[in-house]
Amino acid sequence: MVLLVLWLLGLVSGMAMGGFIHILLVIAIVMVLLRVISGKKPV
Repeated sequence: MVLLVLWLLGLVSGMAMGGFIHILLVIAIVMVLLRVISGKKPV
């Protein structure tokens, strides 16, 4: 968890270098993880 927070802080500090794409990737990963944890199958 700590590594994830530090990684996100690194992405925020590096916004000038394609940070938007990284944020979208992080959001997608989080959504997939939530689906897996909740036990729902992807649509």
